[in-house]
Amino acid sequence: MYRAGAQRGISAVMARAMRFCRDRRGVAAIEFAFIVPVLLIMYFITMEASQAIETSKKVSRIGSMVADLVTQQQTIVKADLDAIMKIGTSTLQPYNRSSPSIIITGIQITDEASPKVQVAWSRKVVGTTYSADAAKDSITTVPATLKIRNTFLVRVQSNLAYQPIITWSANNAKALGLTAAFNNISMGETYYLRPRRSPTIPCSDC
Repeated sequence: MYRAGAQRGISAVMARAMRFCRDRRGVAAIEFAFIVPVLLIMYFITMEASQAIETSKKVSRIGSMVADLVTQQQTIVKADLDAIMKIGTSTLQPYNRSSPSIIITGIQITDEASPKVQVAWSRKVVGTTYSADAAKDSITTVPATLKIRNTFLVRVQSNLAYQPIITWSANNAKALGLTAAFNNISMGETYYLRPRRSPTIPCSDC
């Protein structure tokens, strides 16, 4: 009797084990638990990459647009430069996780056998702060192909320390512990354009 009862108990356990092995009702849930993190990671990477590419294009567009507006002027003043830079920064909207910097520099190349590249005037914005940049008559540099005697150039430098959305929160707190690895991706562009309507573009109060 004891041996028969033990055999029935073992048989019952084996039967339950076999039913458990054949039961596929929980497989989908287990697979879902494994797949969801991978899908979420792929989603965030795709979203972040597309947004970073679009923001980089906008940073480049800032430099192009600002340079184009400045070189259409015959003369200019600080207020005009500040207004043009404000228009440039507005093109980044709706991105608002960090502020761009824009530097506009009027460059005069002297009429000498060995021409000097001098700053005629310079203006910049960092965030919402407008100020002068390089000092008048200080020496700067331009690409060798643009170093032509007695010519004037407008240089526009646009830069942004891009903050990925996965490292940012509305109260500027660090998010997901990824700030150290991915925060502040440098984006920037430099444009050189010549005046459109006059040989030079003087700034009377810069």
